[in-house]
Amino acid sequence: MNNSDKLQRAKKRVEQIKGFYVHLAVYLVINLMIVGSLLVQTGWQPQKVSLWAFFSTPLFWGIGLAFHAIHVFGINGIFGRQWEERQLRKFMEEDQREADKYK
Repeated sequence: MNNSDKLQRAKKRVEQIKGFYVHLAVYLVINLMIVGSLLVQTGWQPQKVSLWAFFSTPLFWGIGLAFHAIHVFGINGIFGRQWEERQLRKFMEEDQREADKYK
């Protein structure tokens, strides 16, 4: 694989990640607007809104967002090998600092 292919793959990966974060931002903004409008319509009394009306859009869109995340980051993307290695290093460093206190 030459550098041009690597660059193209890297660009595609960056675009996928960027697309996910745009999707996440739109999800948050739109759902906050929906929930806010429901609260305004009921005079800021959430008990007057049916749970289905309140949570249906965030729930189903959230499922789609989760599938998007899995597609972009993979199933182990969030808690994958790199995350595990960082956590192991962090805990080992904490243990070392704790041991150094008592020397």
